[in-house]
Amino acid sequence: MGIADLLALLGGLALFLYGMQMMSAGLEAAAGNKMKSILEKLTSNRIKGVLVGAGITAVIQSSSATTVMVVGFVNSGLMTLKQAVWIIMGANIGTTITGQLIALDIGAIAPLFAILGVGAMMFVKSEQVHHISSILAGLGILFMGMDMMGAAMEPLQESEAFLSLMTEFSNPFLGILVGAVFTAIIQSSSASVGILQALAATGMIPLSSAVYVLFGQNIGTCITAVLASIGMKVNAKRTTIIHLMFNIIGTTIFTTLCITVPAYVDWVESLTPGDPVAQIANAHTIFNIVTTLILLPFGSYMAKAAERILPDSKKDDDEELRLKYIRPFESSYAIGNSAVALSQVREETERMIDMVSKNIRDAFDTLISYNEKARKKVEEREEYIDFLNKGITEYIVSLMAGEQNAADSRKINGYYTVISNLERIGDHAVNIAEYADDMKKWDLRFSDNVLEELEEMKKQTLASLDNIRSTEPAECEKVLSQAVVYEQKTDGMRDKYLKKQMQRLKKGKCKPQSGIVFSEVLTDFERMGDHMLNIAEQYNEMN
Repeated sequence: MGIADLLALLGGLALFLYGMQMMSAGLEAAAGNKMKSILEKLTSNRIKGVLVGAGITAVIQSSSATTVMVVGFVNSGLMTLKQAVWIIMGANIGTTITGQLIALDIGAIAPLFAILGVGAMMFVKSEQVHHISSILAGLGILFMGMDMMGAAMEPLQESEAFLSLMTEFSNPFLGILVGAVFTAIIQSSSASVGILQALAATGMIPLSSAVYVLFGQNIGTCITAVLASIGMKVNAKRTTIIHLMFNIIGTTIFTTLCITVPAYVDWVESLTPGDPVAQIANAHTIFNIVTTLILLPFGSYMAKAAERILPDSKKDDDEELRLKYIRPFESSYAIGNSAVALSQVREETERMIDMVSKNIRDAFDTLISYNEKARKKVEEREEYIDFLNKGITEYIVSLMAGEQNAADSRKINGYYTVISNLERIGDHAVNIAEYADDMKKWDLRFSDNVLEELEEMKKQTLASLDNIRSTEPAECEKVLSQAVVYEQKTDGMRDKYLKKQMQRLKKGKCKPQSGIVFSEVLTDFERMGDHMLNIAEQYNEMN
């Protein structure tokens, strides 16, 4: 095998992986956040879950991409661990479609898919057509790469060293190890199975040896999900354990079967005699379907086993400044990322709302009755609020650079406005706490009437903030209409209390300094109401 053949092999592999990435990106852009609702509707039971996993993987031709998507969904709370079990089982079945298509020699018309896909992207302006065309072009490029790899490996038929190496794979454990390591390196079982089929087509590796490499490839494909789960929550890591358990159990069962019952391999060969490419495709399909049927009744137990292997951490690390939910994928697979990203941003935004709410409460309480501990907490939380604002903003900006459909892009951009307004509300809460410092410094006291008014302001502000917690599309109009009512009530309270304050000043019932402080508080109170209305309006536009 010369340099030219090696370059052709690597070039074919590059085309194969790029085609898969194009398909993934096209599906993500076409479906986007709809993936969440699709999965919610179709994972209500184990059979539906398996079918969904198989269907999605058959379309994108990558169980790694589907599993990475599931890891992200579990991490962000869009999917439960039990639902993930069924999707992963289905993904292992769906990934076998690539081998079956290769066996059907669909590569002969692969250029046609690429031409149609690229042509539509160039000459049709519709955004949705572009996304679908990307899927079609990716499919064509994927199989063109497969043909290149097959042609590049033909000279290996004349290499005695390579043929000798192939015979070593009759050792089950060596075959499994080679299959697992190679697949882990290229992070695609579809590609590694395709290469195995290309080798088999040249007659360099018999099915009796190839099956062990095939079993190892199923284990090696788990590495992508393992890498994607790094830095994520424990439930996401459990998802990768389930994926590993499935393939290790399946490999154990089928390796034992092949060693103890050699007639099994003969039976698989008899299904498509004289066609080694189809034989490997069938062995791959049988492995995953049978393993799924065996493990299907035990899915819940697999989830429980994963929970025992990785128990919940009892350490509470909420005190340190960190993004709790945002965990960007270190992966080239795009499927489901919009749904995951939106969920992550929403969760972090809700954390920000909680902190702003606590600061409003503590700021008003400190102004009503000075409390050193509460005052210190306001400063600490304000630092955290600023940290969240910066962290979420940076994440949103990174998402803007990616390809999103119009609806998802609108929502992601909308959150930028939401968190900016929340940060402003937090600043006004700090202003109120600082007025409390002034009151203490000047040894001023508010009258009982003013203290009652401050208490009412606190209740009104917290009620307005609670109103904007709901971001469900069906609730947005109701939230907006209620926000308008709250904002008008806030303006009315400010005007009413300002008039009362002027009357107290005229009658000499309060000191000028405390009157100035109270007027400033009224201004911050009114502006917090404006920002909450801005948030409600933004949520309505986003949905």
